[in-house]
Amino acid sequence: MKKLVLLGMGVCLVLAFSSCKSSESAYKKAYEKAKQQELAEPQVGVTEEVTPVVAAPVEDATPKKVTETGPVRQEKVTVVAGDEGLKDYSVIAGSFGVKANAEGLKEWLDEEGYNATVVFNAEKAMYRVAVSSFADKASAAKARDAFKAKYPNRSDFQGAWLLYRIN
Repeated sequence: MKKLVLLGMGVCLVLAFSSCKSSESAYKKAYEKAKQQELAEPQVGVTEEVTPVVAAPVEDATPKKVTETGPVRQEKVTVVAGDEGLKDYSVIAGSFGVKANAEGLKEWLDEEGYNATVVFNAEKAMYRVAVSSFADKASAAKARDAFKAKYPNRSDFQGAWLLYRIN
């Protein structure tokens, strides 16, 4: 009888320890997946520029004629902050995973004279900062090129791109 009880307890212990796998692996997998998504799309941060002492050559600040509008990303987004109505095509100056960072860039752009809008892409969990919005692709591309030309020393703004809003 004692042997049977000990054998039963031993079987229960073996089953208990073998069936309880650590949940750490599930958390680790979720963390790694989130990291991969974060690395897949680099974030653009607001950084302070240091002006060099040496004078740079003067370049023509007028925007170049648009021959090709370039790629356009299609995303379903909703307006989070900003007064401007979002049209079909928008010039995106920055993308952030943190809403506060996007709002910080929006405030800076507003101080620069733009009427920026913060939009949210729920599918990618990203906040986009739209500098301006247009009904047609050509106007949006021209505005994007003008924006890049206005800030030639800002490498983060040189990555500005066009967003087509899906309803």
